[in-house]
Amino acid sequence: MLIRSISGVRGLTGSHLNPSVSKKYAKALHSFLPDGVIMCGRDSRPSGEMIQSIMTNELVRLGRTIIDCGIVPTPTVQFMVHNTEAVGGFIVTASHNPIEWNGLKFLRPDSTFFHPEDCEKLFDLADQNIDIDDSSEPGIVWPEQNAIQKHIISCVSMSCIDLNRIQKRKFKIVIDSVNGAGSNALPSLLESLGCEVFELYCEPDGNFSRGTEPLPENLKDLGEKVLEYGADAGFAIDPDADRLAIVNEMGEPLGEEYTLVIAADGYLKDTGRKEKFVINLSTSQALEKLAELYNSSVTRSAVGEINVVNKMIELNSELGGEGNGGVILRECHLGRDSMVGATMVLNRMSISDSPISEIHSSLPRFEIVKDKIDIEGIDIENVIESVSSLFDDAAIDGIDGIKFTWEDRWVHLRKSNTEPIMRIYAEAPDQDQALKLVNQIKNIL
Repeated sequence: MLIRSISGVRGLTGSHLNPSVSKKYAKALHSFLPDGVIMCGRDSRPSGEMIQSIMTNELVRLGRTIIDCGIVPTPTVQFMVHNTEAVGGFIVTASHNPIEWNGLKFLRPDSTFFHPEDCEKLFDLADQNIDIDDSSEPGIVWPEQNAIQKHIISCVSMSCIDLNRIQKRKFKIVIDSVNGAGSNALPSLLESLGCEVFELYCEPDGNFSRGTEPLPENLKDLGEKVLEYGADAGFAIDPDADRLAIVNEMGEPLGEEYTLVIAADGYLKDTGRKEKFVINLSTSQALEKLAELYNSSVTRSAVGEINVVNKMIELNSELGGEGNGGVILRECHLGRDSMVGATMVLNRMSISDSPISEIHSSLPRFEIVKDKIDIEGIDIENVIESVSSLFDDAAIDGIDGIKFTWEDRWVHLRKSNTEPIMRIYAEAPDQDQALKLVNQIKNIL
């Protein structure tokens, strides 16, 4: 089964995502985008080279010039589209899915991911699979070897950070890149920020042995290395490097929910601005509580990066993101970016002499529990109806799945955009209360 959503397409390599499917999407992308150059890149999965080659060969046949960034973070490709004359792009990645999966993410001329309506048109074009004659002037593939360096320069030049202050601190940071697309990018960025860098799983070979997502249960090795090296923090990313999680100086994961909160705290302290933040429905309320302290506000969108981005554009928001460790800073580009996130976290760390554990403990504290269930054989509508009856004292939001909110807690039930599962997220002042909300839903199933 090829999973199609606002996150692009994902499937098992060779069966669901095979050469013929790749050609269909190359033709569809050619037909959808305006005339001009197309940017591309991929993560470190071994299957990525083949899929990218098929895509680029087909696009070249159709007359397109392709700029190939190689193995780079997804946000690096977004940054390159944002800062060049490219009319769009694609990234070969299945993000946090296991290594046997791969996928395609598609970029608009403004460097954002395809909007829901764009996805519908693209998928329809792919399904039609209309034959297109060879161009009378075939295109060409140009390698771009400096994409990461250009992205790094942009990060260290952001107006909301104090580069000199960060560099003077000479932070010791362990980076766990899960052998993914950020294996070269993140260490290079940290070195540019004056850090002493210790590398863990930084071979871009697609061996995601740690587990693809930077969740606390996958960061034991990182925590041990932080203690071994006496580091100030550990940074962990996912295979396509758009998400960032933090381990404190004691080797303890902070939870990826707090990446955006720490970044925002530094942003608000340094800029003194009243900001309109945008987050999705499943993101921690910690940012809302922090924003109140700075006379700022938070607006929530449906889950999915493009939904957050569109709301940021609508509200003219400078900073937003998602609770999966995704930080979006408009100044750099409108996409989740672990390199932007890492820079902003280090900026917050540089403001005071407090260790990252104390910075974390000074922020509004909530505990979030994330669970999921296989939806095969489950009547989702009946589940939602039963849950609604169970939580009849809560405020209800039906923008994306269904979310129940009380004064100091919430629970969110929604179908995944990227996997055949239902996600259950809950947040409360302590983990036991959050877990209770999740279990109340699971007991209905």
